[in-house]
Amino acid sequence: MTTSGSTLSDTAMVLAAGKGTRMRDLASERPKPLIKVKDTPLIDGVLDRVSAAGIRKVVVNVHHFAGMLRDHLVSRQEPEIAISDESDQLLDTGGGVARALEHFDGRPFFVLNADVLWLDGRANTLSRLAQRWSDEEMDALLLMCFTVNAIGYEGLGDFMMADDGRLSRREEQCVAPFAYSGIQVLHPRLFDAVPGGVFSLNRLWDKAESEGRLFGLIHEGAWMHVGTPEGVSAAEDVLSSL
Repeated sequence: MTTSGSTLSDTAMVLAAGKGTRMRDLASERPKPLIKVKDTPLIDGVLDRVSAAGIRKVVVNVHHFAGMLRDHLVSRQEPEIAISDESDQLLDTGGGVARALEHFDGRPFFVLNADVLWLDGRANTLSRLAQRWSDEEMDALLLMCFTVNAIGYEGLGDFMMADDGRLSRREEQCVAPFAYSGIQVLHPRLFDAVPGGVFSLNRLWDKAESEGRLFGLIHEGAWMHVGTPEGVSAAEDVLSSL
């Protein structure tokens, strides 16, 4: 996938290893990525979008009900799936991506949460991110949503955004207009100084922010926060109305 300043890897990563505790009973017998919204498992919705954007291969990390998720992914014809097994130890978001870095050939790559649910605006969302990416300016590019338009979202927001797209963290006790959508592009160089093991991607975002290399792009379509049973119901109501 060609961008304005580079060529992204043809391999992406989908983060699917979390325990989904906020889903309560819905995740008591299955991994969160296999919870269905309108009869479609969450992870299939993500993988279908990734494949449609021309990404050939996807690394999926597994931990919670790992065998069940593996069995489900085997049934897919495309994209090609590589499993990063964290059954022995859950590595958090940053550690999970760090373990999979060898798949991206040193090029920037997409990372998506397995529970992301979105509708495109005027253009394909992943293509918009790819076109906005610039190797010269960025180490991380996050897709951001206006909190007031986010379906099922009740937080205080995550970031402020400057006119040039640079992001800065919401200060404590303040409200920010943008929420992180669970979709991003990262450059492997962000991980150069990370020793490995268990750590959050927040650590790398903070590093990129401190160097002026953390950017955002505003999502043009609908975005649904599917983190709870109530979020699942809200998303199904929206999709049923289309």
